[in-house]
Amino acid sequence: MTDAAYLSGRLLLAMPGMGDPRFDHAVIAMVQHDAEGALGVGVGRARDGVTLHAVLKDLEIDPGDLPDAPVLDGGPVEQQRGFVLHSAEWQGRGTIEAGPFGAMTTSRDVLEAIAAGIGPQDYVVALGYAGWGAGQLDGEMRRHGWFAARGNPDILFRTSPEERWRATWKAQGIDPAHLVGQTGRA
Repeated sequence: MTDAAYLSGRLLLAMPGMGDPRFDHAVIAMVQHDAEGALGVGVGRARDGVTLHAVLKDLEIDPGDLPDAPVLDGGPVEQQRGFVLHSAEWQGRGTIEAGPFGAMTTSRDVLEAIAAGIGPQDYVVALGYAGWGAGQLDGEMRRHGWFAARGNPDILFRTSPEERWRATWKAQGIDPAHLVGQTGRA
């Protein structure tokens, strides 16, 4: 099994040719990985037609003067459930540590705080998550499915979703234009 501490707090990048179109050019912020499984939040693709203001209005939270932002496609599991990755200076009900990304909160109070201007300084909002059962992600890592990059809060909070995949590879010193979708066998 892959060392759990190694994958928690990493950005998982989908390798070209991975074979699952749901994860084409995916960037997954890994929040938890242990012997029971793994949980990450997709941060590389905006959810079509969904914005932060729309989510707040659906929850009957007044967005006030808050600038609108895209809501991310967090993954294929529980796609109606919200996940907020945010800087660690704000803590609320159910907030958990998320390594170099800061923290993650799934309760409504983080959205209320953001709308009121008293929430975390940096945040991204996603619907859904990527989840793996015990040993499943480890197997995918061995089969050329994912690359585990260092977690980088600047990429998460200061790079647009559509640029995060490329920016993360470049931060690792890798030109993604040189990646290929297949590997050979000796």
